[in-house]
Amino acid sequence: MIGEDFVDGAVLVDKPIGCTSHDVVNQVRRRFQLKKTGHCGTLDPGASGLLILLLGQGTKLSDRLMGEDKVYEGSFELGVTTDSYDASGEVLSRMEVPPLDLDSMRRYASQFEGDQMQVPPMVSAVKVNGVALHKLARKGIEVERRARLVYIYRYKIKNFKSPCGDFEIACSKGVYVRSVVHDMGQAIGCGAIMTRLRRLQSGQFKIADSIPLEELKTLSREEFKEKVIPFYTLQKMAVTAY
Repeated sequence: MIGEDFVDGAVLVDKPIGCTSHDVVNQVRRRFQLKKTGHCGTLDPGASGLLILLLGQGTKLSDRLMGEDKVYEGSFELGVTTDSYDASGEVLSRMEVPPLDLDSMRRYASQFEGDQMQVPPMVSAVKVNGVALHKLARKGIEVERRARLVYIYRYKIKNFKSPCGDFEIACSKGVYVRSVVHDMGQAIGCGAIMTRLRRLQSGQFKIADSIPLEELKTLSREEFKEKVIPFYTLQKMAVTAY
């Protein structure tokens, strides 16, 4: 096994679409024979972008680092709703999209900035009475979900050509971006789903400093070590977040 000095810290991975966050952890753990590995902030299989892998003693900082603010970019489609609030779900409705332009879309989006009471989607990892909602959803069971207070710093529609557009959002921990898109669609009156999501930033960590998963797996142990943010550096960054 690799020595403990090798594994203490974090490495920033650019997660591809199609695998779970847990898949990434397992692949890196096996490739470099790591003893203790975890991640900060789950990304759905259909989402890509920044995933912070914690190594060795770095796993002790999980709660602090997971609580930091996030920045995402993504895409949406108006006129359709699904049970998951994104393109992976079962279509529930299709409606005509009213005449809209970029300015009007930006006005709708601005309504969701600031404090928001957000209801998590049924297809999510949130637990009710100890059972994950997505497990209930797969059985066709829908339960009442408690709204949670979240904060959205910025929700900007970058471009729009009806019925589709792109956005960027900066938000607090715990925000379901697909719920924001869904709620915007409800406000407009025609429904909306998220069709793409990519995490750009988590706290002080940015996607520009990450390495694609497939590239990471080609590195030697020494090359991998050069990509690791040392535990003492990670610890200082976690402290400054509070």
